Formats: sequence, C-alpha cells, structure tokens
Amino acid sequence: MTAVRRAAGVLCAGLVLLAGAGQAQAAGYRYWSFWERSGGHWTYATQGPSTARPDDGAVEGFRFAVSADSADASRPRGAADFGTICSATPARSGMKRVALVLDFGTPADAPSGETPPAGRTACARVADDATTADALAAVAGPLRYDTNALLCAISGYPKKGCGEQVASGRERKSGSDEESGSAEKSGSEQKSGSGGGPSLGLPIGAGVVAVLAGAAVWQARRRRDDSG
Repeated sequence: MTAVRRAAGVLCAGLVLLAGAGQAQAAGYRYWSFWERSGGHWTYATQGPSTARPDDGAVEGFRFAVSADSADASRPRGAADFGTICSATPARSGMKRVALVLDFGTPADAPSGETPPAGRTACARVADDATTADALAAVAGPLRYDTNALLCAISGYPKKGCGEQVASGRERKSGSDEESGSAEKSGSEQKSGSGGGPSLGLPIGAGVVAVLAGAAVWQARRRRDDSG
C-alpha cells in the first residue's frame, strides 16, 4: 500500500507541473504589433518602426491586441492595397508614399474602461529617408512611446498602459477577424525559435507526467517483487 501511495504522490506532482505549464501558456502582452506587407501577406516586422525605412509604395500595418509572441500575434484586418489606400495622394519628387493599415483591435483586447476606435487606413507622404515612425506620426498622431522606445499608443489609443502582461483567455478567430494560417516569420525568427516557445509548455508537461507515472509504476512493481 505504501508503494501505491508513493506512486500516487509522484503522479500528482506531475499533474501539478502540467497545470503550471498550462497557466504559463495563458500569459500574454497587450501591445501594438508592427507588420510589413509583401506578396499579399502580412509578415511580422523584424525591426521597430523607429528604425524601419520603407520604400515608396510600401504597405505597413499596426494591430493592437493581446498576444504571447510573434507567432501568436494578430494581423491587421481590412484593406491592405497600396493603390487603394494612396489613390488620392499623388507622387511628389523627393518624397515617398507609405500606405498604413491601422487596426485598433477588439473590445476583448482593450484595456479596462477603453473602447477601440474603428480601424482605418492612411497614406503618408514623407521624405525619402523617413522611417515608419515618421510616416505614422504624419497621419496618426498623437503617438506615445515608453522610455525604451516601445510604441504604446497610436492616435492616442490606448490612453494608458504599454505592453503590460495580462491573462489571455481569448480564442483565436478565423474568417473576418484573422487571416487563415499562422503568422509568417522571418529567417532569424525561425532559426531562434522565438515565436514558438510558449506552445511547448503543454507537450513538455505531458511528457513529465508520463515519465513520472512510469517511474511510479516501476517502483510499485519492484517493491512487490522484493516482498515476494
């Protein structure tokens, strides 16, 4: 009976580890993600808007949402065609045009007490050497940054907070809310695996339970053999 109790104790410990892994997986961050449009698809940007220097004709997007990492991040929704967004903004010598898609997210992702504005697009005509942050400031101010240059607010939304950690209980949507498929990652993200970390928690936890359960059974059998 003692061996059985010990086996049960080991199995319970494994279940506790599994539950902890599931809780860790639920954590997310509320922030503005930055995206670049290429080949008809959104790709999570590999640098910040203050250093990115888009070419004339570029389409870039921002989405406010709760997500755990780049692989889980929600893409901007709505029209994302340069010809449509910048049709009323003629080209000008020494300037470039950047189409911006601004998605303020869903009420479920909004900070407490705030309501996301309707998403919109804008065409920024800026100097040839301007950054994405310059283009954004030209058409979607006021912007708010933290001391680490993290973009906290676009057009004053949200009024407070910046990349804070929150419990993410939302379910990923398809159809009108999300494009099908996972977020496209750059080569550096694929090599480092930075986008897939949280998703490993549950399989690892299940593996721990399996190993511990097996050890418990082995221990019980060994004690029965010794007593025989």
